[in-house]
Amino acid sequence: MKKFRKVLDGLTTSSPGGSTVGSPSCGSAAGTPTAAAPTPREIDVLETLVSENFQLCKTVRHGFPYQPTALAFDPVQKILAIGSRSGGVRILGRPGVDCFCQHESGAAVLQLQFLINEGALVTACADDTLHLWNLRQRRPAILHSLKFNRERITFCHLPFQSKWLYVGTERGNTHIVNIESFVLSGYVIMWNKAIELSTKTHPGPVVHLSDSPKDEGKLLVGFESGTIVQWDLRAKKTDFRIYYDEAIHSASWHHEGKQFMCSHSDGSLTVWNLRNTSKPVQVTFPHGKIQKDGKKESCKPILKVDYKTSRNSEPFVIFSGGLSYDKAGRRPTLTIMHGKAITVLEMDFPIVEFITLCDTPYNNEVQDPFAVVVLLEKDLIVVDLTQSNFPVFENPYPMDVHESPVTCTAYFADCPPDIIPVLYSIGAKHKKTGYSQKEWPVSGGMWTLGSHTYPEIIITGHADGSIKFWDASAITLQMLYKLKTSKVFEKPKQSEGRASELVDEDPFAVQMVSWCPQSRIFCVVGISAHIILYRFSKYDANTQIVALEVRLQCESEDVISPSENENNPCFSEPRSGSHSPQPHQQHPASPGGGTPEGVKDSALCLKVKDRVVRVPPGYQAELVIQLPWLDGEPPQQISSLDINSAYGLLALGNCNGLAVVDYMQKSLLLCMSTLDLYGAADPYQRLTRSPRRNRQSTSDVCMRGLSNFYSDSKKRIRTSYQSLTELSDNQQSVDMERSKSPTSVKGPGRKLSLPTDLKTDLDHVNGHCTSPTSQLCSAGKPRIPTGPEGPRLARRGPGRPPFRKAQSAACMEISLPVSHTEGYASRRAMLQQLHGVAMYSHDEHHTTCWSERESRENSFSRSRSSSVSSIDRDTKEAITTLQFGESYGRKGDALPTPCLWVGTSLGVILLVPVSIPTDQDERMEEPVTIGPCGTVLMLKGSVLRFGFLDCVGALIQSPYEVWRDPNAPEDPDRPRKRKLVHHSPSSSQDACGEGHLAVVCSERQAKVFLMPSQSCLFVHNITESSFVLRADVVSVSNSVCLACFCANGHVMTLSLPSLRPLMDVSYLPMTDMRIARTFCFTNGGQALYLSSPTEIQRMTYSQEMYDNLQEMLGELFTPIETPEAQNRGFLKGFFGGTAHTFDREELFGEAAAGKGSRSLAQHIPGQAGVEGMKVAASGAVGELARARVALDERGQRLGELEERTALMMTSAESFSKHAHELMLKCKDKKWYQL
Repeated sequence: MKKFRKVLDGLTTSSPGGSTVGSPSCGSAAGTPTAAAPTPREIDVLETLVSENFQLCKTVRHGFPYQPTALAFDPVQKILAIGSRSGGVRILGRPGVDCFCQHESGAAVLQLQFLINEGALVTACADDTLHLWNLRQRRPAILHSLKFNRERITFCHLPFQSKWLYVGTERGNTHIVNIESFVLSGYVIMWNKAIELSTKTHPGPVVHLSDSPKDEGKLLVGFESGTIVQWDLRAKKTDFRIYYDEAIHSASWHHEGKQFMCSHSDGSLTVWNLRNTSKPVQVTFPHGKIQKDGKKESCKPILKVDYKTSRNSEPFVIFSGGLSYDKAGRRPTLTIMHGKAITVLEMDFPIVEFITLCDTPYNNEVQDPFAVVVLLEKDLIVVDLTQSNFPVFENPYPMDVHESPVTCTAYFADCPPDIIPVLYSIGAKHKKTGYSQKEWPVSGGMWTLGSHTYPEIIITGHADGSIKFWDASAITLQMLYKLKTSKVFEKPKQSEGRASELVDEDPFAVQMVSWCPQSRIFCVVGISAHIILYRFSKYDANTQIVALEVRLQCESEDVISPSENENNPCFSEPRSGSHSPQPHQQHPASPGGGTPEGVKDSALCLKVKDRVVRVPPGYQAELVIQLPWLDGEPPQQISSLDINSAYGLLALGNCNGLAVVDYMQKSLLLCMSTLDLYGAADPYQRLTRSPRRNRQSTSDVCMRGLSNFYSDSKKRIRTSYQSLTELSDNQQSVDMERSKSPTSVKGPGRKLSLPTDLKTDLDHVNGHCTSPTSQLCSAGKPRIPTGPEGPRLARRGPGRPPFRKAQSAACMEISLPVSHTEGYASRRAMLQQLHGVAMYSHDEHHTTCWSERESRENSFSRSRSSSVSSIDRDTKEAITTLQFGESYGRKGDALPTPCLWVGTSLGVILLVPVSIPTDQDERMEEPVTIGPCGTVLMLKGSVLRFGFLDCVGALIQSPYEVWRDPNAPEDPDRPRKRKLVHHSPSSSQDACGEGHLAVVCSERQAKVFLMPSQSCLFVHNITESSFVLRADVVSVSNSVCLACFCANGHVMTLSLPSLRPLMDVSYLPMTDMRIARTFCFTNGGQALYLSSPTEIQRMTYSQEMYDNLQEMLGELFTPIETPEAQNRGFLKGFFGGTAHTFDREELFGEAAAGKGSRSLAQHIPGQAGVEGMKVAASGAVGELARARVALDERGQRLGELEERTALMMTSAESFSKHAHELMLKCKDKKWYQL
């Protein structure tokens, strides 16, 4: 606990660069107070947060496992495990029991094997390593690992209640591993001993291993070539060998152990009887019909088959694949053969694996299957086998996060308690029907609602324009409500307008959202440069949506072209004397004349429904704000948005300027370029350009607009959800040409290099233009290459962009290695090292000139130490963040008034006062006045976030309007009035004087200003080697702090208001665009991001939540008695040849088989094995598990003692017998006869 005292008045701030010098890593040592003249009046801020309040860790992962590869099920514990290509393992039980484990190697998981009812899991990975996971703790840990060095693992099999794991390899050998010690046995089934000596070819890798239900001492080994061998483990020889012409994919036993079924690569199923293995008893082609010429149709391979018997009906034969090749376009299928009935279930995605769930874990009993778990590439379904129509179970897990690619996220903690039940009740009315009525069969584990829970909501925006509200309370995830924004618009026709041609696949993709939980007002920003404002109502209504057009572009006459001998990009430049965007018009102008000078084409990207529509209860659209195409130019993407329900105002900004809309009166209040917002207070000297030479043709203007709408960087990394799309050769050659000779902008006496493509996309994280040097965004006109590649690129035409998919955060895979970020002054240096392209930085502001040759060779090294305050008119500032709040627009203001805080990409903060009528009737009739006041504050780097504190350090919430249903029936006795809630200052506010603290964070720096004096109290350089992607003022442990996430993967927290570093953790080894675009902080010390295209990863940086995490997580293992095997009866056992007692220890143990080869496999002890057992033993379940283990060990020791006692008794009886015989022999003999 530390108390900071700061002078209230008379403070003077240093220059923006005059703050503390940061260390080479992330951030400087502490926030630095600026120089101050002492006065009697001081403020006391009691900071309670210390470093011990913070601890960073992952909490839980939601969604469908990305790129799944393997599946396993424990029939006793009833838990499910899914392995993925990235080395992850998801373990699922009843709702709330959801655990994620990650192999450190990142190798793909090939196979999973549960130790049934033992609380352990074996994973086989693509790096030929076996891992044993301990599931008897809330966070599973690896106990042992076994690395194979000379052979590749292809298949594993663990018999029920056995501690010996069979491992098949690519060479055709079968090794045996002791699960308890995780060491290799000396017993090996060599491939050359399994096959006949006369066989001339190698049988191929082992693709199947299973023990016979009739005799555990018999092992069925299947080789890829079609060879099947039953190996007698006791006699160490083969019982029979089967050679089949077609490759084998899987095999499945009949429970009696007298026959088995195999699936083959030609789409056939074969049944083999052990009495006669010379030929199959039955060969069927389930989907192969006989053609007219008498030949069978060629079919696809049957990848897996399950042969399950049932007491009361015919056996089930379930398999995947096997369709004929002639039926093109058919979806993947799962076929269920039950008697003579054949049911084909079509799946939406390819089948990865399936498992048939049975009532018994014993393979020698009647199986009685009741469900099939089918793992698809992008979904998990469970089919009910007990009903003839085979319905699917309703999945209780949030596996449909990726139903449409996620494009943005928002996280709200500590929401109003009534919002979740309301959203759930509305969303429950639209749930799908037709599911099985039985309970979800994966019901293992235990989970209880923890004591440290509060309402949390996650909002995801998607590429199809849908919005999903999720209940994220108590580290679970359940969908509450789904909103489709596309219903606001008419269906776009591809022939209408240029915009529809451009984004005809995802025109409704969500770019960002803004939500006020208290007033329930919701705003959605779409990729087609539109904003939809929704109000919540419990009643359906007939409404007509109001469409408002905001023209936030510069006129086409402001476009200048390069000279004939210059390879310069084209930029838009506002004409002198008029820097504002075009004024708002109610109706789009009709196209003008055919000459370039007369082009006045105006079109909207999407058409709003202009009729009265019936809207259901829930969120109902009230207003749509659209930025139109003008003169062939597409609108710039909306980069910032804020809405305030108490003021009734909505502010939006992009690379051109700022617009403020009164959504209560449905009118546009302000539409200005960023330059006009300064007025006379412009901190930069804007250099004038030479007169333009000639206007560009309409086709060039349209082409530039299209290229800007999907900038070159986005073309390079844009991917569809289904697959990553490759670039065309033309675009690659253009990129190579750029890297060889960077295009530059010439100004008087200097040459400035353009930023790279990748940097431009980093500057547009989640739609926010975060870079002060984003020339492509701010100028609005990408370069058009000249030379042989230029015309080819231009010939693509405005209607044929190289990619049409909307920008999806789920598809971003660009990574920035942190190892290259150290030692660079800015992200420009890091990206230059990454791409070898020179860049220019605006981080500092003073003038320097250098020669053209030096700028070509060392442009970045110079820009690190020097910058310019004279900025081209080309470099227009983007509005990067907006915030409404009660503040002081001018230094002399005595009382706070409604203000709009505006942050720009050049690190400038502008204050725009707003005058709002206070009376409710006047508010709907009198106009709201708004205008810039000339107040300008500055930081280094693009402004990311604002926050407001009172003079005692408490967070000031923005004023809001209490929600009232707009469609509720009128009550004449109680007229409806707006109820506004304003933040009430702390009780000690009067003691410390009027005013408040403003916290401002940019991509490089954080500052705390005292209002209304506008004095800078504290400055902290957050990072010198990277840049901040996300920042937010959040509440943690009953206090507030500033949380930051950097591009190099560091997560940091700073105290407020002193900006003292509290935590700095390198959380991610590298960051990619998906994480950058979806990372968000919230209150309570929590955050989330999209860890893969299908999964949401939640994390905490709060020590309090870290301490309570064990209580909140579910138990994977619960003590359950193993079901007893059925009594087969005397006659059945006698005539059926029941298996003799099979002692695997006697065969595979070190005493009998010796030790395995050390060079073949290397044992690696688990890192968290002992600690994991300690954690497991901490709870009640752990105590029971430990008692059970101790009891088993005691019973084992007693059994061993009993065996030793029996052995001693036998030995004593033998000794007594021999002694008696010797006595009788010597009884009648004399002493000399002995």
